[in-house]
Amino acid sequence: MTATVRSVNASAGAPVPGLRRPSGIHKHPVDRIEVRDPGPKRGGLGSGVVGDAIFSRKHHGGETQAVYAFAREELDWWGAELGRDLADGMFGENLTTHGLDVDAAEVGERWQVGSASLEVCGPRVPCATFAKHMAEPRWVRRFAEHGRTGAYLAVREPGLIEPGDAITVLHRPGHGLTVPMFFRASMGDKELAAVFLESNLLPRIEHEWLASRQ
Repeated sequence: MTATVRSVNASAGAPVPGLRRPSGIHKHPVDRIEVRDPGPKRGGLGSGVVGDAIFSRKHHGGETQAVYAFAREELDWWGAELGRDLADGMFGENLTTHGLDVDAAEVGERWQVGSASLEVCGPRVPCATFAKHMAEPRWVRRFAEHGRTGAYLAVREPGLIEPGDAITVLHRPGHGLTVPMFFRASMGDKELAAVFLESNLLPRIEHEWLASRQ
Protein backbone atom coordinates (compact mmCIF):
# COMPACT_ATOMS: atom_id res chain seq x y z
CA MET A 1 0.00 0.00 0.00
CA THR A 2 1.33 3.41 -0.93
CA ALA A 3 1.59 5.76 2.04
CA THR A 4 -0.28 8.98 1.38
CA VAL A 5 -1.56 12.13 3.01
CA ARG A 6 -5.27 11.62 3.56
CA SER A 7 -5.90 15.10 4.95
CA VAL A 8 -3.99 18.28 5.79
CA ASN A 9 -5.38 20.14 8.78
CA ALA A 10 -5.02 23.51 10.47
CA SER A 11 -6.86 25.74 12.95
CA ALA A 12 -7.14 29.44 13.65
CA GLY A 13 -8.17 28.55 17.20
CA ALA A 14 -11.44 27.90 18.99
CA PRO A 15 -12.73 27.70 22.58
CA VAL A 16 -12.31 24.45 24.51
CA PRO A 17 -14.75 23.82 27.38
CA GLY A 18 -12.95 24.24 30.70
CA LEU A 19 -10.10 26.34 29.32
CA ARG A 20 -9.73 30.09 29.71
CA ARG A 21 -8.04 30.63 26.38
CA PRO A 22 -8.70 29.26 22.90
CA SER A 23 -6.74 26.36 21.49
CA GLY A 24 -5.71 25.17 18.06
CA ILE A 25 -6.12 21.51 19.00
CA HIS A 26 -9.24 20.79 16.91
CA LYS A 27 -7.98 21.17 13.37
CA HIS A 28 -10.04 21.00 10.22
CA PRO A 29 -9.15 19.80 6.72
CA VAL A 30 -7.92 22.48 4.33
CA ASP A 31 -6.96 22.40 0.65
CA ARG A 32 -3.20 22.56 1.27
CA ILE A 33 -0.67 23.63 3.86
CA GLU A 34 2.62 25.43 3.60
CA VAL A 35 5.27 24.19 6.03
CA ARG A 36 8.48 25.88 7.15
CA ASP A 37 10.93 25.83 10.06
CA PRO A 38 9.42 27.93 12.87
CA GLY A 39 12.71 28.22 14.73
CA PRO A 40 13.43 27.39 18.38
CA LYS A 41 10.52 26.49 20.62
CA ARG A 42 10.93 29.56 22.84
CA GLY A 43 10.82 32.74 20.81
CA GLY A 44 10.08 30.93 17.56
CA LEU A 45 7.04 31.33 15.35
CA GLY A 46 5.04 28.52 16.91
CA SER A 47 3.66 26.09 14.34
CA GLY A 48 5.58 25.00 11.29
CA VAL A 49 2.31 25.22 9.35
CA VAL A 50 1.57 28.69 8.03
CA GLY A 51 -1.74 29.93 9.45
CA ASP A 52 -1.99 27.22 12.11
CA ALA A 53 -2.52 28.66 15.59
CA ILE A 54 -0.59 27.69 18.71
CA PHE A 55 -1.65 29.45 21.91
CA SER A 56 0.65 27.68 24.40
CA ARG A 57 4.07 28.19 22.87
CA LYS A 58 5.84 27.19 26.06
CA HIS A 59 4.73 23.59 25.54
CA HIS A 60 3.94 23.34 21.84
CA GLY A 61 5.51 24.28 18.54
CA GLY A 62 9.06 25.13 17.62
CA GLU A 63 11.61 23.39 15.43
CA THR A 64 11.09 19.83 16.67
CA GLN A 65 7.28 20.11 16.94
CA ALA A 66 6.69 21.98 13.69
CA VAL A 67 4.25 19.47 12.16
CA TYR A 68 2.23 16.70 13.81
CA ALA A 69 1.36 13.48 11.96
CA PHE A 70 -1.18 10.88 13.06
CA ALA A 71 -2.40 7.81 11.21
CA ARG A 72 -6.00 7.49 10.06
CA GLU A 73 -5.78 3.84 11.10
CA GLU A 74 -5.13 4.93 14.69
CA LEU A 75 -8.05 7.37 14.59
CA ASP A 76 -10.25 4.49 13.43
CA TRP A 77 -8.96 2.30 16.28
CA TRP A 78 -9.79 5.00 18.81
CA GLY A 79 -13.15 5.61 17.17
CA ALA A 80 -14.07 1.96 17.71
CA GLU A 81 -12.71 2.08 21.26
CA LEU A 82 -14.69 5.21 22.15
CA GLY A 83 -17.80 4.40 20.13
CA ARG A 84 -17.74 7.66 18.20
CA ASP A 85 -16.63 8.94 14.82
CA LEU A 86 -13.33 10.84 14.85
CA ALA A 87 -12.82 13.26 11.99
CA ASP A 88 -9.47 13.95 10.40
CA GLY A 89 -7.68 16.54 12.53
CA MET A 90 -9.57 15.58 15.70
CA PHE A 91 -6.37 14.76 17.59
CA GLY A 92 -4.76 18.03 16.54
CA GLU A 93 -2.73 16.51 13.73
CA ASN A 94 -1.62 18.55 10.75
CA LEU A 95 -1.15 15.44 8.62
CA THR A 96 -3.66 12.61 8.74
CA THR A 97 -1.82 9.78 7.01
CA HIS A 98 -3.04 6.60 5.34
CA GLY A 99 -1.02 3.45 4.74
CA LEU A 100 1.87 4.56 6.95
CA ASP A 101 2.64 3.18 10.40
CA VAL A 102 3.61 6.53 11.88
CA ASP A 103 4.42 4.95 15.23
CA ALA A 104 6.94 2.56 13.69
CA ALA A 105 9.06 5.52 12.59
CA GLU A 106 12.55 5.83 14.03
CA VAL A 107 13.73 9.08 15.55
CA GLY A 108 15.71 10.88 12.86
CA GLU A 109 13.80 9.27 9.99
CA ARG A 110 13.34 11.53 6.96
CA TRP A 111 10.15 11.73 4.90
CA GLN A 112 9.40 13.41 1.60
CA VAL A 113 5.84 14.72 1.75
CA GLY A 114 4.67 16.84 -1.16
CA SER A 115 7.49 19.27 -1.87
CA ALA A 116 8.62 19.29 1.79
CA SER A 117 11.22 17.22 3.59
CA LEU A 118 10.31 16.34 7.19
CA GLU A 119 12.27 14.68 9.99
CA VAL A 120 10.76 12.55 12.76
CA CYS A 121 11.71 14.07 16.12
CA GLY A 122 9.57 12.49 18.82
CA PRO A 123 6.17 11.67 20.31
CA ARG A 124 3.18 13.77 21.23
CA VAL A 125 2.82 13.88 25.02
CA PRO A 126 -0.86 14.10 26.02
CA CYS A 127 -1.82 17.16 28.06
CA ALA A 128 -4.78 18.67 29.92
CA THR A 129 -5.91 20.57 26.83
CA PHE A 130 -6.11 17.30 24.88
CA ALA A 131 -8.11 15.73 27.72
CA LYS A 132 -10.62 18.59 27.88
CA HIS A 133 -10.94 18.59 24.12
CA MET A 134 -11.71 14.86 24.02
CA ALA A 135 -14.03 14.95 27.08
CA GLU A 136 -13.34 11.27 27.77
CA PRO A 137 -12.76 9.81 31.28
CA ARG A 138 -9.07 9.33 32.18
CA TRP A 139 -8.11 10.41 28.67
CA VAL A 140 -4.47 11.28 29.32
CA ARG A 141 -3.83 7.93 30.99
CA ARG A 142 -5.70 5.96 28.34
CA PHE A 143 -3.86 7.64 25.49
CA ALA A 144 -0.52 7.22 27.24
CA GLU A 145 -1.11 3.56 28.05
CA HIS A 146 -1.94 2.82 24.42
CA GLY A 147 1.41 4.39 23.59
CA ARG A 148 0.84 5.14 19.91
CA THR A 149 1.07 8.90 19.97
CA GLY A 150 1.80 9.84 16.38
CA ALA A 151 4.95 11.79 15.57
CA TYR A 152 6.17 15.35 15.75
CA LEU A 153 8.21 16.41 12.74
CA ALA A 154 10.79 19.07 11.97
CA VAL A 155 10.76 20.82 8.61
CA ARG A 156 14.12 20.28 6.93
CA GLU A 157 13.04 21.60 3.53
CA PRO A 158 9.97 23.88 3.33
CA GLY A 159 7.22 23.19 0.86
CA LEU A 160 3.55 22.62 0.13
CA ILE A 161 1.56 19.53 1.13
CA GLU A 162 -1.84 18.53 -0.23
CA PRO A 163 -4.23 15.61 0.29
CA GLY A 164 -3.20 12.68 -1.89
CA ASP A 165 0.52 13.48 -1.76
CA ALA A 166 2.72 10.42 -1.39
CA ILE A 167 4.78 9.95 1.76
CA THR A 168 8.19 8.53 0.92
CA VAL A 169 10.68 7.42 3.57
CA LEU A 170 13.92 8.97 2.32
CA HIS A 171 16.14 7.71 5.14
CA ARG A 172 15.72 5.38 8.10
CA PRO A 173 18.67 5.52 10.52
CA GLY A 174 18.50 1.82 11.42
CA HIS A 175 19.12 2.24 15.17
CA GLY A 176 15.68 0.83 15.98
CA LEU A 177 14.76 3.58 18.45
CA THR A 178 11.17 4.37 17.56
CA VAL A 179 8.76 7.12 18.51
CA PRO A 180 6.86 4.91 21.03
CA MET A 181 10.18 4.00 22.67
CA PHE A 182 10.99 7.70 23.04
CA PHE A 183 7.54 8.18 24.54
CA ARG A 184 8.14 5.44 27.12
CA ALA A 185 11.49 7.01 27.95
CA SER A 186 9.81 10.37 28.51
CA MET A 187 7.14 8.77 30.72
CA GLY A 188 9.59 7.28 33.21
CA ASP A 189 11.39 4.30 31.65
CA LYS A 190 14.87 5.10 32.99
CA GLU A 191 16.65 2.40 31.01
CA LEU A 192 15.22 3.59 27.72
CA ALA A 193 15.91 7.20 28.65
CA ALA A 194 19.55 6.32 29.24
CA VAL A 195 19.74 4.64 25.84
CA PHE A 196 18.38 7.73 24.10
CA LEU A 197 20.58 10.14 26.03
CA GLU A 198 23.74 8.09 25.54
CA SER A 199 23.07 7.65 21.82
CA ASN A 200 23.17 11.42 21.15
CA LEU A 201 20.69 10.90 18.31
CA LEU A 202 18.07 13.34 19.57
CA PRO A 203 17.88 16.94 18.41
CA ARG A 204 19.44 19.22 21.04
CA ILE A 205 16.08 20.58 22.24
CA GLU A 206 14.66 17.07 22.71
CA HIS A 207 17.85 15.79 24.34
CA GLU A 208 17.78 18.59 26.90
CA TRP A 209 14.05 18.08 27.52
CA LEU A 210 14.46 14.33 28.14
CA ALA A 211 17.49 14.91 30.36
CA SER A 212 15.49 17.38 32.46
CA ARG A 213 12.89 14.69 33.18
CA GLN A 214 15.40 12.27 34.72
